[in-house]
Amino acid sequence: MKLPGQDAIARQADEQLVTQRVKLPRTVVEHPFRQVAKRLSVALLVLVITALVVYADRDGYNDNAGGGVDLLDSFYYATVTLSTTGYGDITPASDAARLTNILVITPLRVLFLIILVGTTLEALTERTRDEWRLTRWRSALRDHTVVIGFGTKGRSAIRTVCATGLKKEQVVVVDPSSKVVDAATAEGYAGIVGDATRSEVLKRAEVHKARQIIIATQRDDTAVLVTLTARQLNRGAKIVAAVREEENAPLLKQSGADAVITSASAAGRLLGLSVLSPSAGMVMEDLIQQGSGLDLVERPVVKAEVGKKPRETADLVVSVIRGHRVLGYDDPAIGTLELTDRLITIVRKTPATQVAPDIRPMPPMPRN
Repeated sequence: MKLPGQDAIARQADEQLVTQRVKLPRTVVEHPFRQVAKRLSVALLVLVITALVVYADRDGYNDNAGGGVDLLDSFYYATVTLSTTGYGDITPASDAARLTNILVITPLRVLFLIILVGTTLEALTERTRDEWRLTRWRSALRDHTVVIGFGTKGRSAIRTVCATGLKKEQVVVVDPSSKVVDAATAEGYAGIVGDATRSEVLKRAEVHKARQIIIATQRDDTAVLVTLTARQLNRGAKIVAAVREEENAPLLKQSGADAVITSASAAGRLLGLSVLSPSAGMVMEDLIQQGSGLDLVERPVVKAEVGKKPRETADLVVSVIRGHRVLGYDDPAIGTLELTDRLITIVRKTPATQVAPDIRPMPPMPRN
């Protein structure tokens, strides 16, 4: 006996399972209908070749119904032979016909069966193969980057990070839209379909093993909940979040975000700067676009720079990070550079000056 609403609860549970699945990047393959059409075409070709071989040696076959073996009988014999039905009404009588069946008809029969059964076997093994790939992917995933929300902000953020050397295999995208996740996997990222405010979804993205988390949701309240959940699962990850309203930035920092970017006010400041000085606006836009022109990079102090002032280094130093403080290049508190300091510098992007992020390499993600 079913209780009222039991069916609805079961359907909701099934929907949650479907909307929290992991999607790994796949190699682009042909449309299934094209694959089936190709296999059917090859099967028909094998059938025609078999019938022509039998018809060419028709005098070596015996028809129990009487009369000789004509073209229709050849196709009939080819059909029942390739399908392993074998009624026995038409049989090879001569030695040549029997030898032809051994050397030609039997291999064609095996090929015919492989073509027809191949599609079914592929469908049966697809689920097992996906589970195996998923298990390998989870075991290899370490120190990766999780992107919550793959809209304009999330996509731009991860492309900027990847431009500095982060591999796509080290990125996991979480988004409630299946179409958005499909777009992410098409670009080479792994994807999770689900609500990132739920801890089960973040666990599927292996957030507890992530090195950094980018939160780029559409709503500020969602960003706060995701930040709280992510920080609870991973105390040591670097969390960077984006909000629309500046008044919500302190709340996100209290929730555990290491850095909060106000997207609306940042765009407004860039607009205002471009009004005052279009050239300055172009320079700022160039600086925030990683991978070309001028780039802002963070790097450690090398031994040759220890004891020097920021202006005495070969690079154009903007700020010095000492402990938890970010000091301007002209701050008297800097004095001289120390080995534990980190520098934020402006460099011109070339293959020789590319500075990769501080991320340890991980094994490659399995592919088809």
